[in-house]
Amino acid sequence: MENDVLGFIGIGNMGQPMARRLIDAGRRLVVHDIDSRATEPLARLGATVAGSVAEVADAAGTVLLSLPAPRMVQEVVRDLVPGKAVQRVIDFSTIGPAAAASAAAALDARGIAYIDAPVSGGVPGAQAGTLAVMVSCAQAHFEALQALLRTFGKPFHVGERAGQAQTMKLVNNLLSATAIAISSEAMAMGVKSGLDPRIMLDIINAGSGRNSATQDKFPRAVLPGTFDYGFGTGLAYKDVRLCIDEAEQLGVPMVVGAAVRQMLAITHSLYGAGSDYTSVCRVVESWAGVEVRG
Repeated sequence: MENDVLGFIGIGNMGQPMARRLIDAGRRLVVHDIDSRATEPLARLGATVAGSVAEVADAAGTVLLSLPAPRMVQEVVRDLVPGKAVQRVIDFSTIGPAAAASAAAALDARGIAYIDAPVSGGVPGAQAGTLAVMVSCAQAHFEALQALLRTFGKPFHVGERAGQAQTMKLVNNLLSATAIAISSEAMAMGVKSGLDPRIMLDIINAGSGRNSATQDKFPRAVLPGTFDYGFGTGLAYKDVRLCIDEAEQLGVPMVVGAAVRQMLAITHSLYGAGSDYTSVCRVVESWAGVEVRG
């Protein structure tokens, strides 16, 4: 009989609401994070807290990862490999194609399946269960995991090779960051000329200039001046760097992408990795001498 216990490693901004959805769905859950405080809310909801990655690997047949960097995934995979129970690893992290392929090879050597499954939609999507889940793995694994993946949103099978879903995620995040950067410049220009930013957004979103930043991020996090959409500048910078690096490997020019990477580097330097990536607009505001507020 297959072990139906789920493990979840990495209870951060995304991992917390995703793990909560599993508990709400009645799944048996074992959780672990290097910060024990992160797992306390889940323990109160009925999850079992493991003291190490190895404990999760010995208890759960399927282990889910939501980690912020390739190095962390590599370290966790190393500790998962000797596990007594783990049969498959679903990796929601954004780590790039090369790191995903490396993780898949290490797990495959021990007969453990690796499902490359980065997600998009941010914290709001994780809370609402409306994430886009990009998956690359064997078709049989994808079909077997449909019900589980739908707990988090809509799954898309993009290929069978580990790393293909990572490429899709990097493309998506480059577009997301680009939308914020160019919208920041456009909005600052309009405001400095005397336009009302709320009316600007209404017009843009009714016309051909609309994008994810003008439709969602600016109304929610820029106009109120909260800059708290839920995705860190450090993570956005990491994702865009990974995307540009992969494009260079493939021989694809990234002229605009390189400029977006630089804007994120400046935002990272000025406001820190923990700031929200909508803080790109704060950089433009400081240069332009205006504030884009409603």
